[in-house]
Formats: sequence, structure tokens, C-alpha cells
Amino acid sequence: MTRLCENCGFVNQDDYYFCAKCGTPLVEGLEPKQIHVFKPEQIKINKKALALAYIMTIFLSWIGFIVGIISKHTNLAVFTFFGFFMPFYLIQSRHPTLRKHGLIMMVISLVGVALSFYVMLH
Repeated sequence: MTRLCENCGFVNQDDYYFCAKCGTPLVEGLEPKQIHVFKPEQIKINKKALALAYIMTIFLSWIGFIVGIISKHTNLAVFTFFGFFMPFYLIQSRHPTLRKHGLIMMVISLVGVALSFYVMLH
């Protein structure tokens, strides 16, 4: 058996107490609870943490290149893959600004890793 919402006409499952589409109570006497929904645009971005993320990404993804130039014949370029952790984490965010910064960091990491491997192999 199904429950029909009187407000929007949506057909809900029998065990639903609130409409899945509009949230209207389907059982008499139930009051909807106060629910606060935060949209991604409402979340403030910590600029210091974002700057630290950039510094960590640059350091971790470019360290193999720098060490490879200083000391020839080193295999430290393998450690530059740690520079991908922060960009991958930020790309998965729901906040569009954090995703944008994650993509920028990904490009920085790709360039650093590519240069690190170039120095390591030549």
C-alpha cells in the first residue's frame, strides 16, 4: 500500500511518515522537525588552510625535481606522488570553490611529478 501526499500528490511508500518529495507529514498529528540544510555556498573557506594546502602540494610534488637537480641519479621522484593527496581530496568536495582549487593543485602536481620523473630518468 502507498501513501499519497495531500500537498504535492507524490506517491510515497507505506512506511514513510513524511513525504519524500516535499516533507509534508503523511500521518496526522506528526510535526515536521526543524532541519537546517547548509548549502555549499554558505560554508566559509579558511584561507589560511587553503594557502597551507597549496604550500604542501607544491612542496610534496616538486621536491623530487629539486632533489633530482641537486643530486643526480636519485630515485626520490617516486615520493612526489604524495603531492596528489590534497588535490584528490579537494576535487571530491561539494563546494565549487574548493573543487576549483583542487583542480589547480592537480595541475601543479602533474607538472611537478612530470619534471621530477624527467630529471630522474635523464
